[in-house]
Amino acid sequence: MSSTPVTFYVVPMETSHAEDICGWDYRPPYNIYGWLPWEQMQALGIEFGDPVLRSEQYISVVDAQGGLCGFAQLFPMEGVVRLGIGMRPELCGHGRGHSFMNAILQAALERYPDREIDLEVLTWNQRAIRTYQKCGFTITDTYERRTPSGDKPFYCMVYNK
Repeated sequence: MSSTPVTFYVVPMETSHAEDICGWDYRPPYNIYGWLPWEQMQALGIEFGDPVLRSEQYISVVDAQGGLCGFAQLFPMEGVVRLGIGMRPELCGHGRGHSFMNAILQAALERYPDREIDLEVLTWNQRAIRTYQKCGFTITDTYERRTPSGDKPFYCMVYNK
């Protein structure tokens, strides 16, 4: 557990951030959260490899020095904004999730003040689930969803403003 508090800031996702994120290497079982190589993301024009989608839906989370600490996708849906969240692998598990999530939540609330905020999380990811619960999310549904390694159980968690 980190004893040093960290303040996180949300900024528009730069191309260099997107490229950096594609190189992140999570240890199993978290490696399911990895991305395709940057060149492939760009060539396919998917997710933050698409410059329009990157500017409309993705934000970067940085520290006071401007170092990239993570990102979020604010995916607009009917009446809801769904969060997709990723923290730099070496920062995970050090007690910084609450302040990291709060920065993302503030950005989502500012951009979509009248929408419900939710997210999906794999049911085995107890580390993330505990963080989300501490930030005011509750589990509202359980279902299976396709992942790169087959169908897996997910929770839908909704933020209680």
